[in-house]
Parts: sequence; structure tokens; C-alpha cells
Amino acid sequence: MRRDIAWIAMTLALCANTCLALNSDDLKLIMQGAERGSASSQILLAVAYLDGDGGLAREPAKAAYWFEQAAIQGNAYAEERLGDLYEQGLGVSANQKLAFDWRVKAANRGVVQAQLKVGKMCLEGGGVAKDTDQAIYWFRRAATEGNAEAQYLLGKLYHYGGDVEVDRAVARSWFEKAAQQGHEGAILLLNLIESIGYQIDESWHNRLPGLKKLADDGDLEAEYQLAQRYEHGIGGVKKDPAMALDWYRRAATGGHPMAMKALAQIYAVGLDGVARDPDAAEAWVARAKAAAH
Repeated sequence: MRRDIAWIAMTLALCANTCLALNSDDLKLIMQGAERGSASSQILLAVAYLDGDGGLAREPAKAAYWFEQAAIQGNAYAEERLGDLYEQGLGVSANQKLAFDWRVKAANRGVVQAQLKVGKMCLEGGGVAKDTDQAIYWFRRAATEGNAEAQYLLGKLYHYGGDVEVDRAVARSWFEKAAQQGHEGAILLLNLIESIGYQIDESWHNRLPGLKKLADDGDLEAEYQLAQRYEHGIGGVKKDPAMALDWYRRAATGGHPMAMKALAQIYAVGLDGVARDPDAAEAWVARAKAAAH
């Protein structure tokens, strides 16, 4: 199976790099092989229909059909691609559960990208009930194979906790593995951890663009750190209560306990331009307590 996947990948790569399009003779042979049940030919034909190659009209429905024929034979590459089509609703009706089911088949056959995608679906509850333990299982399988994104996501899970017990040493180990492969998010987050941990450090003004990018990408700790800078006017930014409140809300909504506590305090006593709101303060206190358990 791995040899088959490797052959398909090599063929597709050669086509992408050396061919402008399949010629009619190529297409005839591929169609003939597909009709006779060759999974490799079925995949090449599916890709041709997906891209509109070889003089074929772009027909995602036919692409999905041929990917499915190969997937039914147990071809892992086809299983993964079919999962993508069901997620996108391309050539088939969008169906998150079928996307998950096909990706699991590919993941169990060792397709690393499928393992990563299954992990994300388990983490987010897409097409399957949310299950952090299963997400970790699949991320770990992909990470062990060297997938930088899976390594980064594992690091974030162990760094922030929530449904997972916080383990900063394990988190750092995965961040470092991802960073060594050039994963930008892991590099930035490692810099954040090494430079300031959870303390406000004026020297961070030189690294603010990295912090802002992490925050824009949804990193909870970066959002919280950025909110602190806007609240106090430190680290190279001007004091801006409205911006502080916005970033605290983003981090708190994402589950950052310290951001929840900060919001509770802000609403309890008020902030420049932010009126007191005892009800909101009480609500954020309750959420912070719930997050701690």
C-alpha cells in the first residue's frame, strides 16, 4: 500500500512539474486502466477531472466518482482525497461525517495528513463528537512521523490545558520539534515563552510584530499578553482601553482563565472608557472558576 501511494504521489508530482497537461494518448491509457479497476489509474483520472486536465472538462462529480472507486479498493490516498471532497462539498454533497469516516480509513493506513485532519476534527467536533483524547492520539501519530503542524497543536494542548492536564515540559518539547522544521507559529510561541513567560516585559516592544501575529492567528496566550500591553500602555504600544478589552474578550472567549479574571476585574471596577457592569463581572468570575476545574 505504501509503495502504491508513493507511486501515485511521484506520478502526480511529475505531471505537475514536467507536463502542461495529459495528452490524448496518456488519457486513453489512464481511462482504460481505470475502467479495468486499476486504483492508480482511477486516481489519475480523478485528478484529471478535478483539474480539467488532458482536454477534459473540469467535473468534480466525476472526480469524486473515480476517487471513490479507488477508495473502495482500500487505496489510502483516494480515501484521504475523498474525505476532502466531502468536507468541501465538491462534486458531492457536503457531509462532515463521511469526510471523517473516509479520513479515518486513510489515517489508519498511515497517511499522515489524514491523521492530522482527523485529529483536528476530533478536537473541534467536526463530523464526530468532540474528543480531546482522540485528537491527541491522532496528533501524536502524525507528530511522531514528523508532521510539524501536529507537533505544534500537541504543544498548544499541553501548554494551555483545559481538557488536558497542563505539562509545560511536554509542550515545549513538541514546540521545539515543530520549530526545528520551520513552523512559524511554534517559533513565535517559543520566543514568547522564553522571553516573557507570563510576566510583562518592557523589552518585548522589539518583538511586538511576532506577538501580534500570534494573537491574530488565535493564540490565547498572545491575545492575553497583547491585551495587557494595551491596558497598561507598555511593551511598545500606546494605552488603549478599547483594544485591551477587545483582546481580553478574545482570549477569555477562547478559554484563557487569566483573561476571564481580567475581564471580571475590569467590569467590576471599570476602566477608562469602559463602564462598570456588575452582572458581566459576576458572569466572568463564574466562567473563570469553571475553567479552573
